[in-house]
Amino acid sequence: MAPGPLSGVELDRLGREITSCRACPRLVDWREQVAADPPKRFRGQDYWARPVPGFGDPAATIVLVGLAPAANGANRTGRMFTGDRSGDWLYAALFRAGLASRPTSTARDDGLELSGAYVTAAVRCAPPANKPTVDERDRCRPFLDRELALLPAARVMVGLGSFGWDAAQRALAAGGREVPRPKPRFGHGAEVAIDGMTLLGSYHPSQQNTFTGRLTEAMLDTVLARAVALGSGPVQGDAG
Repeated sequence: MAPGPLSGVELDRLGREITSCRACPRLVDWREQVAADPPKRFRGQDYWARPVPGFGDPAATIVLVGLAPAANGANRTGRMFTGDRSGDWLYAALFRAGLASRPTSTARDDGLELSGAYVTAAVRCAPPANKPTVDERDRCRPFLDRELALLPAARVMVGLGSFGWDAAQRALAAGGREVPRPKPRFGHGAEVAIDGMTLLGSYHPSQQNTFTGRLTEAMLDTVLARAVALGSGPVQGDAG
């Protein structure tokens, strides 16, 4: 399904709503505390210090779902996966896959554009120790549900890490798609068809994974190549 003419406008409107959210006191305190006392290398920079909306192409066929903004990454720059090592890996891979106009993402106004891809997360505020509570996750959940509904061309979701994988399944179920039972298990390269959508799994491009070699560039490239092939090929059928 092609996106309607108001798709981008509606995503922008949702983005403004996300940005103004203060529903989780612990996360509000943390994101603002980090901005008030940043690491030495970021002192003097203006932090975004608000919830972070998704970023990308309203006509995206591929939706990538991470965990949450990094405290000194997207919480600083205001763009998903921007300003930290995880983002360096992800956007370089999106560029190699032909989904990004450049291999780096440094700021909201750096001119980067995505084509065919949309990058988002399950939780929109940076959580302490990168660990949102279940209640925080659930309060944020409707944003991803609504975002996916405003991306009608989407045919592939990529769960970056098990948290993103689970969040993608919940969003697909909220959109009326029948998720298989038992719930499909996360793994790098895992693939499941869900009522015309395909869900792929990838290890998260965190330093914990990339520095140890658990995730290599080739591994991430393989998942994104599969996403591109699925996004441009025949619509996937129901899971059997």
